[in-house]
Amino acid sequence: MNDDEGLFERFVADRADALLGYGYVLTGNPHDAADLVQEALVRLRGRWHRVRAKHGPESYVRTTMTRLHVNTWRRRGREHVTATPPDRPYVDVPYEGSPLWDALGKLPPRQRAVLVLRYYEQLPDAEIATVLGVSRGTVRGQAARALTKLRDDLPAITENLGTFL
Repeated sequence: MNDDEGLFERFVADRADALLGYGYVLTGNPHDAADLVQEALVRLRGRWHRVRAKHGPESYVRTTMTRLHVNTWRRRGREHVTATPPDRPYVDVPYEGSPLWDALGKLPPRQRAVLVLRYYEQLPDAEIATVLGVSRGTVRGQAARALTKLRDDLPAITENLGTFL
């Protein structure tokens, strides 16, 4: 075993529990958290020499985990993994057809992504910028424009809201 492999193994041994905790906070599920950590560490191993020389490996792994989680969330949509299946079929479309959902659907993809990451995933602007590959100023600008569009649609949303309450 060379020195580089030993450093990688030591990093994994030292930081695995903290990374699992971070993964659990992201996913809310210990199994998905373990999958995130495993996939992020596999990706880190392939780039270990470059990452160790340029950046801190932990920030690389956390960023990779966040991106993997966001991509998984996008692919899964609104699927909820549970330990036991429900007694009856679960249909999760409470927002479909609602005025707010329609207003969100009219937003450009980047503005919608910023709002989802900020308010649904509760990520700070710096992390959203990293995930989307843009500056923090762009994140704030996109959020401001998206919220302005939603506020402009607010009369139509609140007018029709009574039918959904």
